Amino acid sequence: MKALLLIDIQNDYFPGGRYPLERIDEASRTSAELLDQFRTQGLPLVHIRHEFAGPEAPFFQPNTPGSEIHKSVAPLPNEVVVTKNFVNSFAQTDLKSILDKQGVDSLVICGAMSHMCVEGTTRAAADLGYKCQVIHDACATRDQQFGERVIRAADVHGTAMATLGFAFAEVLSFGAWRAR
Repeated sequence: MKALLLIDIQNDYFPGGRYPLERIDEASRTSAELLDQFRTQGLPLVHIRHEFAGPEAPFFQPNTPGSEIHKSVAPLPNEVVVTKNFVNSFAQTDLKSILDKQGVDSLVICGAMSHMCVEGTTRAAADLGYKCQVIHDACATRDQQFGERVIRAADVHGTAMATLGFAFAEVLSFGAWRAR
């Protein structure tokens, strides 16, 4: 059985938040379409939200509006929400047991940031034996800096998707995924 993981689509990543991402509006709209598909089909889904442990965190501080899941993909009262403190959504959470109890063996993954929590969770999921699909146009990131060099968000995203597609997941657009 397949399940949808919506990773860290939270207010701080949107314009006006503490750590806005490029293309987050587009990625959240596409994620919302994925969410609608899973809800309509009655398939399992898990909302993942990141929360840093202390108030000194640059974003996703506990008990702040920025750490809340964005309204575009807001969970319904009966939907599972897993709160994590690490890049890997499986690390020190009950995500694996939640998926195992539902007989999940494959995952459809979307969210933010492409090169961090999406990549970290996908790699961990593959290592745990899940078959993974990452919907690249339902993911977002931002520019990164390495030394004096600024690496543009599109390049960061592309590199993360290429890496995942090489060894950890099937990476495809929402249109290609839906066409199947």
